[in-house]
Amino acid sequence: MPPQPPAPTSADRDALLSTLTRIADALERIAPRAATAPDLNAADAFVWHPSPARLDPVPKVNRVDLVLLRGIDRMRDVLAENTERFARGLPANNALLWGARGMGKSSLVKAIHAETNERLARREGERSLKLVEIHREDIESLPALMSLLKADPHRFIIFCDDLSFDNDDTSYKSLKAVLEGGIEGRPQNVIFYATSNRRHLLPRDMMENERSTAINPGEAVEEKVSLSDRFGLWLGFHKCSQDEYLDMINGYAAHFGLAYDRERLRAEALEWATTRGARSGRTAWQFVQDLAGRLGIRLEA
Repeated sequence: MPPQPPAPTSADRDALLSTLTRIADALERIAPRAATAPDLNAADAFVWHPSPARLDPVPKVNRVDLVLLRGIDRMRDVLAENTERFARGLPANNALLWGARGMGKSSLVKAIHAETNERLARREGERSLKLVEIHREDIESLPALMSLLKADPHRFIIFCDDLSFDNDDTSYKSLKAVLEGGIEGRPQNVIFYATSNRRHLLPRDMMENERSTAINPGEAVEEKVSLSDRFGLWLGFHKCSQDEYLDMINGYAAHFGLAYDRERLRAEALEWATTRGARSGRTAWQFVQDLAGRLGIRLEA
Protein backbone atom coordinates (compact mmCIF):
# COMPACT_ATOMS: atom_id res chain seq x y z
CA MET A 1 0.00 0.00 0.00
CA PRO A 2 1.23 3.50 -0.79
CA PRO A 3 2.03 5.59 2.26
CA GLN A 4 -0.89 7.69 3.50
CA PRO A 5 -0.41 11.49 3.67
CA PRO A 6 -0.19 12.84 7.14
CA ALA A 7 -3.46 14.06 8.65
CA PRO A 8 -3.85 17.85 8.50
CA THR A 9 -2.98 19.57 11.68
CA SER A 10 -5.06 22.19 13.43
CA ALA A 11 -2.70 24.86 12.06
CA ASP A 12 -3.22 23.53 8.51
CA ARG A 13 -7.00 23.70 8.92
CA ASP A 14 -6.82 27.22 10.28
CA ALA A 15 -4.63 28.35 7.36
CA LEU A 16 -7.02 26.79 4.83
CA LEU A 17 -10.04 28.37 6.49
CA SER A 18 -8.30 31.76 6.49
CA THR A 19 -7.50 31.43 2.77
CA LEU A 20 -11.08 30.44 1.88
CA THR A 21 -12.44 33.32 3.94
CA ARG A 22 -10.23 35.81 2.09
CA ILE A 23 -11.37 34.40 -1.29
CA ALA A 24 -15.04 34.62 -0.28
CA ASP A 25 -14.62 38.21 0.91
CA ALA A 26 -12.88 39.19 -2.35
CA LEU A 27 -15.63 37.60 -4.45
CA GLU A 28 -18.29 39.41 -2.44
CA ARG A 29 -16.56 42.76 -2.96
CA ILE A 30 -16.37 42.40 -6.75
CA ALA A 31 -19.83 40.86 -7.18
CA PRO A 32 -22.45 43.33 -8.47
CA ARG A 33 -24.76 44.57 -5.77
CA ALA A 34 -28.36 43.51 -5.98
CA ALA A 35 -30.68 46.25 -7.17
CA THR A 36 -32.61 47.79 -4.32
CA ALA A 37 -36.22 48.72 -4.79
CA PRO A 38 -36.28 52.46 -5.56
CA ASP A 39 -38.58 54.88 -3.79
CA LEU A 40 -40.65 55.91 -6.80
CA ASN A 41 -42.67 58.35 -4.72
CA ALA A 42 -39.54 60.47 -4.16
CA ALA A 43 -39.97 62.35 -7.45
CA ASP A 44 -41.72 62.30 -10.82
CA ALA A 45 -38.44 62.01 -12.74
CA PHE A 46 -35.41 59.75 -12.35
CA VAL A 47 -32.08 59.01 -14.01
CA TRP A 48 -31.13 55.37 -14.49
CA HIS A 49 -27.63 54.17 -13.58
CA PRO A 50 -26.92 50.51 -14.37
CA SER A 51 -23.81 49.92 -12.24
CA PRO A 52 -24.76 49.62 -9.48
CA ALA A 53 -28.38 49.47 -10.61
CA ARG A 54 -30.26 52.45 -9.20
CA LEU A 55 -32.75 55.18 -10.04
CA ASP A 56 -31.63 58.61 -8.85
CA PRO A 57 -34.55 61.02 -8.26
CA VAL A 58 -34.54 64.40 -10.03
CA PRO A 59 -36.42 66.86 -7.80
CA LYS A 60 -36.48 69.65 -10.43
CA VAL A 61 -36.47 68.78 -14.12
CA ASN A 62 -34.68 71.14 -16.50
CA ARG A 63 -37.57 72.03 -18.81
CA VAL A 64 -39.56 74.85 -20.38
CA ASP A 65 -43.33 75.30 -20.32
CA LEU A 66 -45.24 73.70 -23.16
CA VAL A 67 -46.75 77.07 -24.17
CA LEU A 68 -43.25 78.35 -24.99
CA LEU A 69 -42.58 75.69 -27.62
CA ARG A 70 -43.54 77.31 -30.92
CA GLY A 71 -43.59 76.03 -34.50
CA ILE A 72 -44.11 72.37 -33.53
CA ASP A 73 -47.86 72.35 -32.99
CA ARG A 74 -48.66 69.14 -34.87
CA MET A 75 -45.90 67.13 -33.16
CA ARG A 76 -46.98 68.59 -29.80
CA ASP A 77 -50.59 67.54 -30.27
CA VAL A 78 -49.77 64.02 -31.48
CA LEU A 79 -47.29 63.30 -28.69
CA ALA A 80 -49.58 64.82 -26.04
CA GLU A 81 -52.48 62.61 -27.16
CA ASN A 82 -50.28 59.49 -27.20
CA THR A 83 -48.97 60.29 -23.70
CA GLU A 84 -52.45 60.97 -22.35
CA ARG A 85 -53.70 57.61 -23.62
CA PHE A 86 -50.74 55.84 -22.06
CA ALA A 87 -51.27 57.62 -18.72
CA ARG A 88 -54.91 56.45 -18.71
CA GLY A 89 -53.86 52.83 -19.26
CA LEU A 90 -54.91 52.74 -22.91
CA PRO A 91 -52.80 51.41 -25.82
CA ALA A 92 -50.08 53.84 -26.95
CA ASN A 93 -46.97 53.75 -29.13
CA ASN A 94 -43.26 54.15 -28.61
CA ALA A 95 -42.25 57.49 -30.13
CA LEU A 96 -39.20 58.60 -32.09
CA LEU A 97 -38.72 62.37 -32.35
CA TRP A 98 -36.20 62.95 -35.11
CA GLY A 99 -34.90 65.82 -37.18
CA ALA A 100 -33.18 69.19 -37.03
CA ARG A 101 -31.01 70.13 -34.08
CA GLY A 102 -32.35 72.52 -31.48
CA MET A 103 -35.99 72.34 -32.54
CA GLY A 104 -37.38 71.25 -29.17
CA LYS A 105 -37.45 67.45 -29.39
CA SER A 106 -36.26 66.71 -25.85
CA SER A 107 -37.94 69.86 -24.50
CA LEU A 108 -41.26 68.61 -25.88
CA VAL A 109 -40.96 65.25 -24.12
CA LYS A 110 -40.22 66.87 -20.76
CA ALA A 111 -42.91 69.53 -21.17
CA ILE A 112 -45.62 67.02 -22.10
CA HIS A 113 -44.65 64.82 -19.16
CA ALA A 114 -45.12 67.80 -16.82
CA GLU A 115 -48.42 68.86 -18.40
CA THR A 116 -49.79 65.31 -18.26
CA ASN A 117 -48.97 65.11 -14.57
CA GLU A 118 -50.74 68.42 -13.94
CA ARG A 119 -53.91 66.90 -15.40
CA LEU A 120 -53.46 63.65 -13.47
CA ALA A 121 -53.11 65.61 -10.22
CA ARG A 122 -56.61 67.02 -10.77
CA ARG A 123 -58.11 63.54 -10.94
CA GLU A 124 -58.76 61.78 -7.68
CA GLY A 125 -56.89 58.51 -7.22
CA GLU A 126 -54.62 58.92 -10.26
CA ARG A 127 -50.93 58.07 -9.87
CA SER A 128 -48.38 60.42 -11.40
CA LEU A 129 -46.61 59.48 -14.61
CA LYS A 130 -42.88 58.87 -14.10
CA LEU A 131 -40.14 59.98 -16.48
CA VAL A 132 -36.97 57.86 -16.44
CA GLU A 133 -33.97 59.03 -18.45
CA ILE A 134 -31.56 56.40 -19.74
CA HIS A 135 -28.27 57.51 -21.26
CA ARG A 136 -27.33 56.42 -24.75
CA GLU A 137 -24.31 54.44 -23.52
CA ASP A 138 -26.53 52.47 -21.11
CA ILE A 139 -29.01 51.19 -23.72
CA GLU A 140 -27.83 47.60 -23.28
CA SER A 141 -29.05 47.75 -19.66
CA LEU A 142 -32.60 48.55 -20.83
CA PRO A 143 -33.87 44.98 -20.08
CA ALA A 144 -32.68 45.31 -16.47
CA LEU A 145 -34.44 48.67 -16.13
CA MET A 146 -37.70 47.31 -17.53
CA SER A 147 -37.53 44.33 -15.17
CA LEU A 148 -37.19 46.76 -12.27
CA LEU A 149 -40.22 48.80 -13.36
CA LYS A 150 -42.69 46.24 -14.66
CA ALA A 151 -44.06 45.19 -11.28
CA ASP A 152 -44.59 48.76 -10.05
CA PRO A 153 -48.13 50.24 -10.16
CA HIS A 154 -46.90 53.51 -11.71
CA ARG A 155 -46.62 54.07 -15.44
CA PHE A 156 -43.25 55.07 -16.91
CA ILE A 157 -41.89 56.94 -19.91
CA ILE A 158 -38.34 55.73 -20.51
CA PHE A 159 -36.62 58.58 -22.31
CA CYS A 160 -33.34 58.47 -24.25
CA ASP A 161 -32.09 61.77 -25.64
CA ASP A 162 -29.91 61.92 -28.77
CA LEU A 163 -30.16 58.20 -29.52
CA SER A 164 -28.05 56.98 -32.44
CA PHE A 165 -25.69 54.15 -33.31
CA ASP A 166 -22.28 54.19 -34.98
CA ASN A 167 -20.71 51.76 -37.41
CA ASP A 168 -19.20 49.37 -34.86
CA ASP A 169 -22.10 49.54 -32.42
CA THR A 170 -24.31 46.45 -32.21
CA SER A 171 -26.35 47.46 -29.16
CA TYR A 172 -29.17 48.49 -31.52
CA LYS A 173 -30.00 44.78 -31.82
CA SER A 174 -30.79 44.50 -28.12
CA LEU A 175 -32.92 47.65 -28.33
CA LYS A 176 -34.95 46.10 -31.15
CA ALA A 177 -35.67 43.01 -29.09
CA VAL A 178 -36.63 44.96 -25.98
CA LEU A 179 -39.02 47.34 -27.75
CA GLU A 180 -41.15 44.74 -29.48
CA GLY A 181 -39.45 41.53 -30.47
CA GLY A 182 -38.48 39.83 -27.20
CA ILE A 183 -40.31 36.94 -25.58
CA GLU A 184 -41.72 39.10 -22.81
CA GLY A 185 -42.24 42.20 -24.95
CA ARG A 186 -42.53 45.69 -23.54
CA PRO A 187 -44.22 45.85 -20.10
CA GLN A 188 -47.71 47.34 -20.18
CA ASN A 189 -46.70 50.12 -17.78
CA VAL A 190 -43.66 51.24 -19.81
CA ILE A 191 -43.34 53.28 -23.01
CA PHE A 192 -40.15 54.36 -24.77
CA TYR A 193 -39.56 57.86 -26.16
CA ALA A 194 -36.34 58.74 -27.96
CA THR A 195 -34.94 61.77 -29.78
CA SER A 196 -32.44 61.60 -32.61
CA ASN A 197 -31.04 63.70 -35.43
CA ARG A 198 -31.32 60.59 -37.63
CA ARG A 199 -34.59 59.20 -38.90
CA HIS A 200 -33.36 55.59 -38.81
CA LEU A 201 -30.98 56.12 -35.83
CA LEU A 202 -28.04 54.92 -37.97
CA PRO A 203 -25.60 57.00 -40.05
CA ARG A 204 -26.29 57.10 -43.78
CA ASP A 205 -22.80 55.83 -44.66
CA MET A 206 -23.38 52.79 -42.42
CA MET A 207 -26.54 51.89 -44.31
CA GLU A 208 -24.93 52.54 -47.70
CA ASN A 209 -21.93 50.40 -46.74
CA GLU A 210 -24.26 47.54 -45.85
CA ARG A 211 -26.02 47.95 -49.18
CA SER A 212 -22.78 47.79 -51.14
CA THR A 213 -21.02 44.93 -49.32
CA ALA A 214 -23.80 42.56 -48.27
CA ILE A 215 -24.67 39.42 -50.23
CA ASN A 216 -28.28 40.51 -50.11
CA PRO A 217 -28.19 44.34 -49.84
CA GLY A 218 -31.93 44.65 -49.37
CA GLU A 219 -31.97 42.37 -46.34
CA ALA A 220 -28.95 44.08 -44.76
CA VAL A 221 -30.52 47.52 -44.97
CA GLU A 222 -33.92 46.15 -43.93
CA GLU A 223 -32.49 44.84 -40.66
CA LYS A 224 -31.22 48.28 -39.74
CA VAL A 225 -34.29 50.19 -40.86
CA SER A 226 -36.41 47.78 -38.81
CA LEU A 227 -35.04 49.39 -35.64
CA SER A 228 -36.91 52.62 -36.29
CA ASP A 229 -39.96 50.56 -37.26
CA ARG A 230 -40.24 49.57 -33.59
CA PHE A 231 -41.46 53.12 -32.94
CA GLY A 232 -45.13 53.46 -33.79
CA LEU A 233 -44.84 57.25 -33.86
CA TRP A 234 -42.32 59.06 -36.07
CA LEU A 235 -42.44 62.78 -35.42
CA GLY A 236 -40.27 64.85 -37.77
CA PHE A 237 -38.82 68.20 -36.68
CA HIS A 238 -37.60 70.50 -39.45
CA LYS A 239 -35.70 73.76 -39.50
CA CYS A 240 -37.89 76.71 -38.65
CA SER A 241 -38.65 79.66 -40.90
CA GLN A 242 -37.68 83.22 -40.03
CA ASP A 243 -41.25 84.00 -38.95
CA GLU A 244 -41.35 80.94 -36.68
CA TYR A 245 -37.99 81.89 -35.18
CA LEU A 246 -39.17 85.43 -34.43
CA ASP A 247 -42.42 84.05 -32.99
CA MET A 248 -40.34 82.02 -30.54
CA ILE A 249 -38.36 85.12 -29.55
CA ASN A 250 -41.54 87.18 -29.04
CA GLY A 251 -43.14 84.37 -27.05
CA TYR A 252 -40.18 84.14 -24.68
CA ALA A 253 -39.98 87.92 -24.30
CA ALA A 254 -43.68 88.18 -23.42
CA HIS A 255 -43.58 85.21 -21.03
CA PHE A 256 -40.61 86.53 -19.06
CA GLY A 257 -41.62 90.18 -19.21
CA LEU A 258 -38.65 91.41 -21.22
CA ALA A 259 -39.58 94.99 -22.09
CA TYR A 260 -37.65 95.79 -25.26
CA ASP A 261 -38.25 97.81 -28.40
CA ARG A 262 -39.94 95.45 -30.85
CA GLU A 263 -37.98 96.51 -33.95
CA ARG A 264 -34.69 96.40 -32.07
CA LEU A 265 -35.61 92.98 -30.70
CA ARG A 266 -36.29 91.72 -34.22
CA ALA A 267 -33.04 93.10 -35.64
CA GLU A 268 -30.89 91.74 -32.83
CA ALA A 269 -32.60 88.34 -32.94
CA LEU A 270 -31.96 88.01 -36.69
CA GLU A 271 -28.34 89.09 -36.26
CA TRP A 272 -27.92 86.51 -33.49
CA ALA A 273 -29.21 83.73 -35.77
CA THR A 274 -27.05 84.88 -38.68
CA THR A 275 -23.83 84.83 -36.64
CA ARG A 276 -24.61 81.26 -35.56
CA GLY A 277 -25.64 80.06 -38.99
CA ALA A 278 -28.93 78.58 -37.76
CA ARG A 279 -32.49 79.41 -36.79
CA SER A 280 -33.92 77.05 -34.19
CA GLY A 281 -35.67 76.94 -30.86
CA ARG A 282 -32.31 76.50 -29.15
CA THR A 283 -30.90 79.57 -30.91
CA ALA A 284 -33.96 81.57 -29.88
CA TRP A 285 -33.58 80.50 -26.24
CA GLN A 286 -29.88 81.36 -26.23
CA PHE A 287 -30.65 84.83 -27.58
CA VAL A 288 -33.32 85.38 -24.91
CA GLN A 289 -30.88 84.31 -22.21
CA ASP A 290 -28.34 86.83 -23.51
CA LEU A 291 -30.99 89.56 -23.71
CA ALA A 292 -32.27 88.87 -20.19
CA GLY A 293 -28.71 88.96 -18.87
CA ARG A 294 -28.12 92.36 -20.48
CA LEU A 295 -31.38 93.65 -19.00
CA GLY A 296 -30.56 92.26 -15.57
CA ILE A 297 -33.65 90.05 -15.48
CA ARG A 298 -33.72 86.51 -14.06
CA LEU A 299 -35.52 83.91 -16.17
CA GLU A 300 -37.87 82.08 -13.84
CA ALA A 301 -40.67 80.02 -15.31
